[in-house]
Amino acid sequence: MIKSLKAQHHNLSDTTTQLKILSNGIFGEGRLPTFRKKIEPLNEFPLKPAEIEIFQVNVGYMCNQVCKHCHVDAGPDRKEIMTRETMQLCLDIMKNSNILTLDLTGGAPEMNPDFRWFVEEANKIGVQEIIVRSNLTIILANPKYYDLPQFFRKNNVRVVSSLPFYQPDKTDRQRGEGVFAKSIEALNMLNKIGYGMPGTDLTLDLVYNPGGAFLPGNQAELERDFKKELKGHYGIEFNSLFTITNLPISRFLEFLIRTENYEEYMEKLVASFNPAAVKGVMCRNTISVDYDGYMYDCDFNQMLGLKVEKTAGQHIRDFDLKKLENRNIVISQHCYGCTAGAGSSCQGTVA
Repeated sequence: MIKSLKAQHHNLSDTTTQLKILSNGIFGEGRLPTFRKKIEPLNEFPLKPAEIEIFQVNVGYMCNQVCKHCHVDAGPDRKEIMTRETMQLCLDIMKNSNILTLDLTGGAPEMNPDFRWFVEEANKIGVQEIIVRSNLTIILANPKYYDLPQFFRKNNVRVVSSLPFYQPDKTDRQRGEGVFAKSIEALNMLNKIGYGMPGTDLTLDLVYNPGGAFLPGNQAELERDFKKELKGHYGIEFNSLFTITNLPISRFLEFLIRTENYEEYMEKLVASFNPAAVKGVMCRNTISVDYDGYMYDCDFNQMLGLKVEKTAGQHIRDFDLKKLENRNIVISQHCYGCTAGAGSSCQGTVA
């Protein structure tokens, strides 16, 4: 099977190819049970949402970095970008619904030319929580971004930042040479204005993704280690650490195939399936929106082109909260990544 996957290697930017790899092979042969077969005995198929609490909006795939594990396949050459018109549709939805959290992601969301307008308008309409998923280095990428920490503070943004590890070599191997040093500098800038510091309400969270074909360790233990090392060596403080399992999508899928780890990794995910994690998967309380306004059950489904089911309305122009909260969630084998071990979501472990 590895040889046939390698033959398709050059087509992995194509979502159809990725879905074929995930659906066929070891799953198509029956060597591993499909995700559906795992959740059917739990009476969790079809997988259904709960109350939608988070509107996660991807404002564009452009990024100043090209990280090896990136499931978005983001980079400086990506041109997909959300327009102000589409942003306004998102704001209208939040203004007229009980969805309390706006979660902005990318790429580097700050690179969207209307990013600041979007955040400011969200504050004006009273969005309770605004999350920005920042890669940190964007703050130092260009003078026009140097004031981002102050902008975040002014708009009471919760900053969630990726930092693969508390040591330079592991971080730079995953995200590029010099990224760790720039990340530390950016974290210092955020700390200086109150982010992540005791006695303030300015939240700074970090995200850990494993650097290879393995599951993340215990979130609480990793958070303890990160806090000890970052404080001791660099004076950095932060609020919480979220561990996220790498899903077999885009660049990480390419890595798994290139290193001949795909089958072993999928076997590991299936063997680590945790029934308790199914209750907390993020597709139950989150709607993911792409740069063009189409809706998905999660950010990972977005990258595979798996829109929410048609009966729920697939574009935010047709947003209907009641239909969305009664839809069937679209699943495939990559969903094992969110239910392995302690589970995984954009907010960290779920079980």
